[in-house]
Amino acid sequence: MVQDVMVSVIIPTYNRAQYLNRAMDSVLDQTRPPDELVIVDDGSTDNTPELVEHAACRAAFPVRLLRRKNKGAAAARNVGIAHAAGNILCFLDSDDWWDRKKIELQLDAMHKNSDSIISHTREIWFRNGVRVNQKKKHAPGSGAIFADCLRMCVVGMSTVMVKKELFTEYGLFNEELPCCEDYDLWLRVARNRPFLLVDHALTLKEGGREDQLSVIHRLGMDQYRIRSLCALLDSGLLNEDQYRQTVTELERKCRIYGQGCIKHGRGQEGRRILALRDRYRALK
Repeated sequence: MVQDVMVSVIIPTYNRAQYLNRAMDSVLDQTRPPDELVIVDDGSTDNTPELVEHAACRAAFPVRLLRRKNKGAAAARNVGIAHAAGNILCFLDSDDWWDRKKIELQLDAMHKNSDSIISHTREIWFRNGVRVNQKKKHAPGSGAIFADCLRMCVVGMSTVMVKKELFTEYGLFNEELPCCEDYDLWLRVARNRPFLLVDHALTLKEGGREDQLSVIHRLGMDQYRIRSLCALLDSGLLNEDQYRQTVTELERKCRIYGQGCIKHGRGQEGRRILALRDRYRALK
């Protein structure tokens, strides 16, 4: 890690006023405060600006509000990245919150592992206010996690701390994806970069609400993962083992999603997806 570290926290939000204060308070309460907090308001119609103004009055560091038309989470994060002054970036979804030592412990881990470009933490999950245990398949990994990232997103968006240079090397979040843009980016990074796991549960999140993207798109999330896998295969950047692993996972996702489409009366879409599977299978 460079000695002159500046940490920017980026919170994208869209009509989440009922949760935003909790997220911002967890940033203001950090034992190692960030050097700035950037809130990207993705076209909210609630009282988000008022809440951010109140937070700014309480903060010991700059709090900036960037307002824009609604274009989705990926675009909002990209706006935050473009405007962030820090060389170290943390992302926090507006309905998640942090342990007060998150920045301190994660920054210390990246200082001790100065070659790391990205780190993440463990999470604590809640549903309806009750803590729930994560399944083994959701457990975050450390080091070379490309194979783990293929099946699902195993790196929580609100857990990551990255060097800003990561986005110069690997590109920004894909704004054409209404969800799974984190899955898409982490795969691009994981193909040749290790992920540093800070082995503490420093990120807290509550799931199961109807307004969450993972719920809104729950019946079709694999269509976006399929798009990401196809783009990765077409990039020419994978080694032989990674290519084979990616095709195998693509086949699985296409089979499940394609057959599901046919079962639910979307035969044309299902046949298109199964034909896509067969095309990449032939290249395997």
